[in-house]
Amino acid sequence: MKSIGIVRRVDELGRIVLPIELRKILNIEPKDSLEIFVDGNTIMLRKYEPECIFCGDASNVRSIKGKNICSNCIKSIGGLISEESNLREGKPINNQNIDFEKSNDF
Repeated sequence: MKSIGIVRRVDELGRIVLPIELRKILNIEPKDSLEIFVDGNTIMLRKYEPECIFCGDASNVRSIKGKNICSNCIKSIGGLISEESNLREGKPINNQNIDFEKSNDF
């Protein structure tokens, strides 16, 4: 870990101010969220990057009804919805992405 030679006091509410130079370098804007990590007696802050709730990818993530979903999973879900709609309408479906368990119950 590299020391940058800046010391800040904690105020009576437990807050510290991150220097503007640091915020610019790390692209931290007002209202951005930061993750807090503790390792022994060391506190680490990292800009929070939301991850997809399905695959864990942090790129191209959108919030839908408070849930973070990446564009790939949105496409997959859209495909499943289309297939479900086709089933309801009696149309054939493309089942190449669906893994059915083989069973002798039928």
